[in-house]
Amino acid sequence: MVDGGDAARWLHLHAARGGPDDLSLLVNRVAPAIGATDIVIYLADYTQSSLVPLVGAGAPRDELTIETTLAGRAFTCLQVQRAPDRPDRLWVPLLLGCERLGALEIVSSRAGDPALDRPAWEVAVAVAQVLVNRRLYGDVVERIRRRLPMQVAAETVWGLLPPLTFATDELVITAILEPCYDVGGDIFDYALNGDVLSVGLFDTCGHGIKASAMASLVVSAYRNARRTGLDLVDTAISIDRWVRSEHPGLFATALLAELDRRTGVLRIINAGHPGAMLLRDGKAVRALPGPTALPLGLGNLSTRRPRVHEEALHPGDRVLAYTDGITDARGDDGERFGLDRLVDFVERALNDRLPSPETMRRLVRAVLAYQQDQLDDDATALFLEWQPSHLPLAHLEHLTAPDGTIVSRSVEEAIEA
Repeated sequence: MVDGGDAARWLHLHAARGGPDDLSLLVNRVAPAIGATDIVIYLADYTQSSLVPLVGAGAPRDELTIETTLAGRAFTCLQVQRAPDRPDRLWVPLLLGCERLGALEIVSSRAGDPALDRPAWEVAVAVAQVLVNRRLYGDVVERIRRRLPMQVAAETVWGLLPPLTFATDELVITAILEPCYDVGGDIFDYALNGDVLSVGLFDTCGHGIKASAMASLVVSAYRNARRTGLDLVDTAISIDRWVRSEHPGLFATALLAELDRRTGVLRIINAGHPGAMLLRDGKAVRALPGPTALPLGLGNLSTRRPRVHEEALHPGDRVLAYTDGITDARGDDGERFGLDRLVDFVERALNDRLPSPETMRRLVRAVLAYQQDQLDDDATALFLEWQPSHLPLAHLEHLTAPDGTIVSRSVEEAIEA
């Protein structure tokens, strides 16, 4: 039986000797260890509409669309993919934890053999880890992922964002941000400390570089308050004071939340932001209360401290938060995308049991299509799911499609090995 463990260990040991430009060559060197003649890394572009090859050896490869290719299906559904007309090809999702990076193309005469799945997953996990570790030392990965020039405002925001998806046994958080190349005012952040997941979603005034500078301040003030150990109310007050100090007369709307992953208690401050939606059993139950505070930067207009709303989540509950760029997108007839259309889209996605990151990707693609790919404002959405479970790696089950048993089983086996 082919063992991908040796190939994975070799990658980890030798990756430190090269830069990001050497990754494709390095990965190709381990191909024979799993009975393959070629391994090609494909990375998702910023819009998550294409998979772009990181090619350094072998035959050239074309860019692939996510919507219409097997490589794209591996990326969206998190399943190993094979094509009857290409028996020498295997497509494996490229994941770091639960963050989707792209896909691996593995060329092998044994591609049709299910016994290749486990070593292919082991190599894919190692490639993802090495890729994320080494990309900080060069620009090749960033350049490949960009299909258009990125504005400085967007560069600022993307440089501050955490991974778009994170999961544990009890929770999944995933977010999406558009337009990718010219964002400025929207930003989000999260952190898991002990049993408490802290989440912040912000929408700042204006557009362009001034909005991104304010977004940078807001998220940095949020992290500082959180890391200092301030509670939710004092965190909101601290950010408010920083906005007033550095951007007088301007403000940012925000959702600040804390979720106890043991109990499911969700605590929220809504600072002038669109209300989040609570979804249960595949249906929107209600909008969570808000606002409970003035927008950040306007706190001097009231003597009241921000109020915290508490919600006891049920197992399996999801919370959808968004900025007004989602609901305010307008079609040719001037009609807004609106909350009803947003809720209907998410409900259908849940009933189709789409992976959470794929739900967010398709949502933003739908908003873009509704406004002919020309958004007037940043459109950001964030999805939080609480699913307590005693099963290890249960979060991978929530990320897979209904027939995606290969993913969770193979990854778990690879880790246990």
